Amino acid sequence: MASRLSILGFAGSLRQGSFNRAILRAAQELAPAEVELKIFDLAGIPPFNQDLEKDPAIQVKEFKAALRAADALLIATPEYNFSIPGVLKNALDCASRPYGDSALDGKPVALMGASSGMLGTARAQYHLRQCCVFLNMFPLNRPEVMVPHAHEKIDAQGRLTDAATREKIAELLQALVLWTRRLQAG
Repeated sequence: MASRLSILGFAGSLRQGSFNRAILRAAQELAPAEVELKIFDLAGIPPFNQDLEKDPAIQVKEFKAALRAADALLIATPEYNFSIPGVLKNALDCASRPYGDSALDGKPVALMGASSGMLGTARAQYHLRQCCVFLNMFPLNRPEVMVPHAHEKIDAQGRLTDAATREKIAELLQALVLWTRRLQAG
């Protein structure tokens, strides 16, 4: 039997009723048996300040420790103004600094996103992939999980009810497991 994999998920949204937090919770429910998927809340990570990068806030230290402990990452991003939200970019900046002490280096990562619009965060995910390149992360190429019209697929309790979307997230997780194992094998 293969060893357990630890995946750290986080959403680039702080909103209480966030669609992206909802799809992360769905991912926890759908994770394969050999996966432990923990969710980290980005709330409380202060704005990046290079003057303080060598003595970061406790929330940044906790985030970096959680990233380092994980075998792989799962990022759920909203799309704001054709790009990733500031809270997500800020968290990535904090996790990658100071130079030479990035907690993201070499991490396998799967991306997904949910939006009330019809493109389901496509532009944000493509922008996030650009960030992954510089950060030396290894984003999974397929399947792509872009959830359009999320308000029709997530109920008032924040549960993802759409069967096709749940199936796609399960596929994404299975592909992330295979991708991570492949990268671990060298």
